[in-house]
Amino acid sequence: MPFTVLVDTARWRRHMDEVRDRVPGLVPVVKGNGYGFGLRRLAEESARLGVDTVAVGEAQEVAHVRAAFDGDVLVLAPYRPWEDASPDPRVVRTVSDVGGLQALAGTGSRVVLELLTSMRRHGLAADDLREAVGVLDGLHCEGFALHLPMDPGRTGRVEEVTRWTRALEEHEPPSRVLWVSHLTDAELAQVRDRFGTWTVRPRIGTRLWLGERDAAQARGTVLDVHRLASGDRYGYRQRRARRDGWLVVVAGGTTHGVALEAPKPVRGAVSRARVLALGTLAAAGRTLSPFTWAGRQRWFAEPPHMQVSMIWLPASVSPPEIGDTLPCEVRMTTTYADEVVDAVSPPTGS
Repeated sequence: MPFTVLVDTARWRRHMDEVRDRVPGLVPVVKGNGYGFGLRRLAEESARLGVDTVAVGEAQEVAHVRAAFDGDVLVLAPYRPWEDASPDPRVVRTVSDVGGLQALAGTGSRVVLELLTSMRRHGLAADDLREAVGVLDGLHCEGFALHLPMDPGRTGRVEEVTRWTRALEEHEPPSRVLWVSHLTDAELAQVRDRFGTWTVRPRIGTRLWLGERDAAQARGTVLDVHRLASGDRYGYRQRRARRDGWLVVVAGGTTHGVALEAPKPVRGAVSRARVLALGTLAAAGRTLSPFTWAGRQRWFAEPPHMQVSMIWLPASVSPPEIGDTLPCEVRMTTTYADEVVDAVSPPTGS
């Protein structure tokens, strides 16, 4: 019995359609684990949206989307000289340094030049622009990419786009297309107003696929339920039950992304206090699971296994039955479900 993501498809699609209609030139980002839905599913939804281009994270992901999407595919990861340089008429490669451009020279490849923003992850510096534009012969330049930070900082993202666009105009760019990320609708409107002769292509992933978060819900199927008496041993580490209760074995473990999370920025006294409290509980061997039963988030009996988790319920709570499902709060970008199932409306759970 699987660990499943249930999708209220009509609600999810209404949200996606609203984003598409608000954001001209939308380029859906289809990468990684497919934001919990899978790459093929997102490729199919992109085709339904009627967009002409999608963006993937890495070149290896192109094949996963092609079976369901007939348009162009932009690869976000910068091209490196050790990669295959064979041109593909439907693939646009990102290039972030002069060496990458030189390696592709003469291949006829379609390329987007990534510029070094305040993110400082990849990109050409302003001093490299003249040389980069000078080695574009034999390549099809499809524009310039700006990967912007989520935090606008002191000067703001629009001002960063403005600085770069003016710098590009000094070098007679062969293309006047900007591929941008993390701009709000209002910021996109400002950029378009300032630079009307440029085409702006917003690359959007999280806001498109996960912006209607309640449209998808992960659930684990109950596989076994065992009564425990105080002192009974259980699990890999043979812990003793502190008191009478129930041991619930539910589908969903580390393979599925259960209880895995990326570090989060901690700001403010309340956030720090919460992290400290959770750390103290974990040090005492108590960790709250993402599974809910009888209206409450329940404790792990021990750390999750690869494909299942063991949940502790006190004796005063009526346990679920084998085959019941438990809602599971997960981070969709780290979730790998056994099945993604269309549902009229995800059940609220017990």
